[in-house]
Amino acid sequence: MVLVEPSRWLGGMLGAGLGPAQDCPMPDAVGGMTRNVVFGFGDWPPRARKGFAAWLDREGVPVLFDHRVQEVQAEAARIGTVRFGHAPFDGCGVPAPGFSSEGSHVVEAKIFIDASYEGDLMAQSGVSYRVGRESTDAFGEPLAGVGEPTNWTPIDPYLDPGQPESGLLVGVDPDHGLAQGSADGYTQAYNFRFSVTTDARRRVPFGRPRRYRCEEYELVGRYVQHLVQEHGDDQDELARRLVGIFPGWLNEGDYNYQRASLVTIAPLGESRHYQDAGWDERSAIWRHHIEYLRGLHYFMSTDLRVPEFFRVRTAELGLDRAMYPDTEGWPHQLYVRVARRMRGRYTLTHQDVTDQFTVDDSVGLALYGVDVYPVRRYACRGSDYDSPQIGVATEGNMFIGGSNGTGRPFQVPYRAITPQRDECVNLLVPVSLSATHVAYAATRMEPVFSVLGESSGVAAAHCVQEDHDVQDLDIPKLQERLQTRGQVISWPELPTDGSSPIVAARSIPVADGRAR
Repeated sequence: MVLVEPSRWLGGMLGAGLGPAQDCPMPDAVGGMTRNVVFGFGDWPPRARKGFAAWLDREGVPVLFDHRVQEVQAEAARIGTVRFGHAPFDGCGVPAPGFSSEGSHVVEAKIFIDASYEGDLMAQSGVSYRVGRESTDAFGEPLAGVGEPTNWTPIDPYLDPGQPESGLLVGVDPDHGLAQGSADGYTQAYNFRFSVTTDARRRVPFGRPRRYRCEEYELVGRYVQHLVQEHGDDQDELARRLVGIFPGWLNEGDYNYQRASLVTIAPLGESRHYQDAGWDERSAIWRHHIEYLRGLHYFMSTDLRVPEFFRVRTAELGLDRAMYPDTEGWPHQLYVRVARRMRGRYTLTHQDVTDQFTVDDSVGLALYGVDVYPVRRYACRGSDYDSPQIGVATEGNMFIGGSNGTGRPFQVPYRAITPQRDECVNLLVPVSLSATHVAYAATRMEPVFSVLGESSGVAAAHCVQEDHDVQDLDIPKLQERLQTRGQVISWPELPTDGSSPIVAARSIPVADGRAR
């Protein structure tokens, strides 16, 4: 066994801003090593990183750091070898755009597991996948596709106010004009989950971006002016609204995207370019998230449209070196909430999340509601808000069930982490798994990835021991082993007296003609 880690830090988001149990509203639905080991690392990222390192050391698992997929050799739907190229991260934790000339490693194995956020091994192995949003018709999901505008604000979106021919402000997309419920290529926003401090012993200045241009933050300025006009008589409320822009929503010690704000810490819309890109483009997008955040801090600290009390408060903030000492306070993992999603043997849909289908090959439970951050910011008219004027809105935001989930966990079938047989027979995909955009938003929590990662590891061991393709595994035997290890793969049956608002399992047709 060998673990290949693209960066030089372990834990992914669990070591870069998210606590292991942070998005776990129902701990009893989580078992195995996730509950018994990972949850014990605590919610402080440095401790989580050390916990992962000590765990792997105890188990004798070798780790190849600073390497990522460069080339996959496959034949007859079977991966033979994978070349991992050396691509070290820089001093701010940004991945390299290319590979170094030396230091690649070739790995040969019977079974591979792609546990990355991006799904590069999956994609380069010839496994089909989806990106973006499906339409409402594709899988019968009423919440799918293009949604209604949110956070609509009556601010002029044009470079020269009132002059459409002058073009749109930086940070505002043109409306693609697709009808509500249509499919498109957008996906939910990424951002850093970062920590700030005013303590001079730990404070690292954000710094002014090297290519800072104040006109690139004109949208921010106009939004600030709108907030001052709306809430200037109530300094506490105005401060709350300005915090939504920067540093954002304080979420268990680190700052996160404030979805109720038109402008916030994420350069909205960048994620659609990242999800299926090469590392040259991804590296640039990752870097842009840093430069955007630096520029936003600088703007909110210096622009005279920002009230003085808030400029002073913001200028005192710096990144917390204690959280990420190797990268000058910057988290070394961009919060890639979703990228590629495999077209597996079973596709999780919103009906799985809400209707609670019962499957016979469950390998773990998911337990969150549909949590989608905005996907785009665009110019549109405010007719739905009793105003015909042009303004700026976000779109795509959903928080259905939220941290309380849907009232009970839902099962993730083994088929959702395995490719189609004719595409690859020795690969398991527990993170970029098979789900629609909506269903993935309820599955994408780190405790669920940890659970599915363990189940994938056990499945891989069974395949090696029994010389099976991943599609031929003895499911009852796998489930028995998982449960022996403490994994939770089922939940008590729903009541039959009609007291539950969640309907019973049923068979429905899906887009590719299969039924389940």
